[in-house]
Amino acid sequence: MANASAKRIAGQNESAVKTLRLGMIVPTVISVLLRFLFRRDSLPPSKGSLAIYIVTFFPAFFLSNYLIKIGTTRRDPTTGTLISYGEDLNQPGVTEWCFDILYVTWACQIGSGAFGEWFWWLYMVIPIYAVFKLWVSVISPMVLGRSSPQAPADTKSEKETTSKRQDKLRKRSERGDTRVRAQPGRK
Repeated sequence: MANASAKRIAGQNESAVKTLRLGMIVPTVISVLLRFLFRRDSLPPSKGSLAIYIVTFFPAFFLSNYLIKIGTTRRDPTTGTLISYGEDLNQPGVTEWCFDILYVTWACQIGSGAFGEWFWWLYMVIPIYAVFKLWVSVISPMVLGRSSPQAPADTKSEKETTSKRQDKLRKRSERGDTRVRAQPGRK
């Protein structure tokens, strides 16, 4: 069943690639439709609105194509057997961040069509999160040092650090119980 994992990843990747391909078209269509239905005064879009859309479309296009490229499964054309399942698109890290950027971009496209151009301010979540991650993982450890918080002094006595079984055996040996044999201490 070692191949079952590869088949599962291949199925998930195929679904994700299909979503990515639709995601490059559907949010734009929904945005235009919402503008037409609810905000006719914003048709045609202003130059600023088009500029924002184009500036955010290129990173989304690049990331979408990148994810499609690494996640596309390869199958044998004659038999349909799985040759390669591609990279796992559900892995954490950079792949996950790429999807996050795409989802925020799509949400901003649809939201700007429904509510107005102010909705593009949501896009600021991306650089704010990037600065936060940079601070937490790189800058803060360099500036503040990697020292861990000071551990409190060990105030526990030896009696508190022994297990219940050890305490029970010690008490039996103190009473002179014959069931307990004195064993020499290990060094």
